[in-house]
Amino acid sequence: QVQLVESGGGLVQAGGSLRLSCAASGGRTFSSYSIGWFRQAPGKEREFVATISWSGGSTYYGDSVKGRFTISRDNAKNTVYLQMNSLKPEDTAVYYCAGTRSGSSRNGSRYEYWGQGTQVTVSS
Repeated sequence: QVQLVESGGGLVQAGGSLRLSCAASGGRTFSSYSIGWFRQAPGKEREFVATISWSGGSTYYGDSVKGRFTISRDNAKNTVYLQMNSLKPEDTAVYYCAGTRSGSSRNGSRYEYWGQGTQVTVSS
């Protein structure tokens, strides 16, 4: 089974940028997985952030991050990235990446594999 490990989180000032990475291992064909990013802040429900198809040709974003975040992938490196710009305190959350072989989705229940999460904290 594929293992997913997020990295790149940290503490940044509002308006700053951060790039998260999701590195995959153990899967036979990483390139066949669609990858999604989700986040969960204290006291809030898990929220869809972005997803990318296996080919990288299709991407979708949650309304709250459109125009600020960019998802991309490098299948040769078995890695998916989330570039986060113009960060706001409301972006503070634990960010998770997840994988599915059934096609990209905004619904977290469609994803089979999840990483452990990485903390992003945005100060005002």
